[in-house]
Order: sequence, then structure tokens, then C-alpha cells
Amino acid sequence: MAGSQRETIGVDDRVSVARAIPLGIQHMMSMFGSTVLVPMLTGLHPSIAIMCSGIGTICYLLVTRNKIPSYLGSSFAFISPIVAVGATQGLDAALSGVVVSGLVFLLFAAIIKLIGTSWMDRILPPVLVASVIIVIGIGLSATAVKMAFNASTDSFQTIGTIVAGITLLAAVIFSSMPGLIGTIPVLLAIVVGYICAACFGLVDFKPVLDAAWIGLPQIHTPRFDWGAIALIAPIAVVVVIEHIGHLLVVGEVVDRDYRSLLPQSLAGDGIATTIAGFLGGPPTTTYAENIGVMSVTRVYATQVFWYAAGFALVVGGFCPKLEALIESIPTPVMGGVSLLLFGLIASNGLRTLVSNQVDFSENRNLMIASVVLIVGVGMETAGIAIPVGSYELPGMATSAIVGILLNLLLPQTTEKDTTSTASE
Repeated sequence: MAGSQRETIGVDDRVSVARAIPLGIQHMMSMFGSTVLVPMLTGLHPSIAIMCSGIGTICYLLVTRNKIPSYLGSSFAFISPIVAVGATQGLDAALSGVVVSGLVFLLFAAIIKLIGTSWMDRILPPVLVASVIIVIGIGLSATAVKMAFNASTDSFQTIGTIVAGITLLAAVIFSSMPGLIGTIPVLLAIVVGYICAACFGLVDFKPVLDAAWIGLPQIHTPRFDWGAIALIAPIAVVVVIEHIGHLLVVGEVVDRDYRSLLPQSLAGDGIATTIAGFLGGPPTTTYAENIGVMSVTRVYATQVFWYAAGFALVVGGFCPKLEALIESIPTPVMGGVSLLLFGLIASNGLRTLVSNQVDFSENRNLMIASVVLIVGVGMETAGIAIPVGSYELPGMATSAIVGILLNLLLPQTTEKDTTSTASE
């Protein structure tokens, strides 16, 4: 089949500008919906969030020396505390918490740089890593399904579902085609879905027509408040766990071991978050959507992420009309592609189990995977988080912590035990 023979473009490979432009736009479009949603829910300005995602990704690529293909967008983990602080002390105070959250990332990066990453082999065995990857993918399933089936309402929407289905089908068909089309299936699917949605009357073109072609970003500076910092900054600890999970997923997708680059990866995210706080944007984090794009396209070149970051910087900072055009994409369209992208992340977790030959006849592997999957997926899809002091522990982080504890507490299976079992 043509899809199975498609060329793989490696991390260090380069493509022509003519190919890099649509590939970069594809990554920008994939992150756009989630990156815009966070500031909309918190009261921050969407255009600043888009601009900061571009600046943050550029910083990340520089700090990681162009070795890790990742895109940074707005983090959902900080929504509740930012809303709480914004309502009582103002968004300028909340931004101080965002700045310090970035410093927390840098602190973790420094600590890991000092102690090394050898502990990850003991703390994060393949069965746990794979299970967390599956949780990341399936945990997002409820979001994708609601976007595809319900749009922005609480009831099933037939027209929206049809649009989502057409978008999903287009992505699957395009992904199986050879050549350039096979490397930009998400972008092409969004175009098909957008046209379809417009035919059904789901697109509002007025904001696009009213928006100016050229404009300047509305930058907001932080006002440092210790109460806001105490409420928001600790969330960074949770996002560090999420970051490690995403880094391991990227490593599995591109077939590289990025554990030695964890300090640089955390530092890049920390610098990006701190800059976002000073400019008036939300904290940043590596994005699962863009990992899914890499999985379906098999294009891993960091060069493409430079283009994506540059487009986001221009669109968010200086071109309101393009921003309005992308914001006009209906929710079902993004839901359709999300069904594929999030599913691919979970599939990469299954691939990790296979490639590492995880033996589920061993009880400890069975117990770790079972508990991590049910706790993580259950909490994420049900929207449940555990209150810990002034912040909440989401399902992905909770399942990872539970998995780590089980891995440390359950007895290791020795070679003698394995031989004895085999002989019986």
C-alpha cells in the first residue's frame, strides 16, 4: 500500500521551503484550537497566547539545540487557578504566577541536570511509560468526541457530527496517499471540513471580514503578588510530570531516546512559560496534538517546527485577519481531526509495549498497567481531579504517580523466578 511505503523525514532532515510551509501551517492549525481555548477560559488575550506559543517554541528549539521536535501551546493545567486569581486579585497578579511557574520548570531542569537521568530507568520501566502514553491519548478522547459530536452544546448535533465525520474520513484518506498529500493530511482535512462546514452554514465570516490585516499585540505585564504565586506556581510540578510523559512519547514516535535531554527540554518549557507570563500569555506545555501530527505524517524534522512557530508569531502578533480566519474554524472540524490525532498517541503507547516486549504473564506488569490505565483514563474522561492544597492533581499525573509507587513497591521478577515458571 502507498501509505506503508511513505518516506520518513527524520529529525535532522531538511525539506524544501515549498514543503516546509504547508507542513508548518499544519502544525500551527493543529495546536490552534486548544491554544486559543485556554486564554478564552481564563480571560487572557487569545492573540497573545498564539504569539507566545510561537516565541516559546522557538526558545524550546534553541535550548534543546534543535534535537527535539515539539510544539509548545497553552497549558490546560493552569486554567482553574488563573481564573480564581483573576477573579479576586486581577489577571496581572495571575501573570506573576505564570512567570514563577516557568522558574519552577527551570529549577527542576537544574536538579535533574545535577543528579542525572539514570533514575528514570528504575522509576519509569517500559510498562509504566507505555501505560502513561496510552492514558495521554485515551484521556483526551472525551474532549475529541465532545468536539466532534456535540460541538459547543451539551446535546448531540447531527450536522456537526456529519462535518466531523467527513473531516476524519478526509484525514484518513489523505494520510494513505503518497507524496506531499500524505505528509499534510491534517491540514488538507481541515480545509475539506471547513468547506463542508461553510456549506452547512456553520462558519461565521463576519469577524474575518471585520478584522484588520495588520495590527500590534496587546501586551499585558505582570504585577507580582505572593498570594497569586503561591496558588499558581505549584501547578508546574504537575506539568513537569506531563512534560516527561510527552517527551517519552516523542521519543517513541521518532525512535530516539530523549531521556538525557530532559533537563534541556524542561528548561526550554520553563523559559517559554516565563516569557509568556511577562507578555500576558498563559503557561506553555508540549502539545499532544502535534505529536499526533508527527505520528500520522512521519515527518519529524525540527525544521518544520521553526516554520510553525514563525507562522504563529506572525498570526498572533501582527495579523488579526489571519487569526480571525483560523478562529472561524468550527469546533466539529477540529474534533474530526482530533479523533485521529489523539488515537494515534494511544496507539504509540501500544507500540511501546510491543517494541519493548513487555511480558504480561508477569503479575507486576499486569498490575501496573491495569491500575495506571483505569485510574488515568477514568479520571481524565470523567473530568475528575484530586485537590492537593490549593491546586488539583489531574488524572494523567495521578496515574503516573500511582504507577511509580506500584513499580517501587511490587517485588521485581528475578531471572530465577522466570526460569522456574517456564519449567513448570
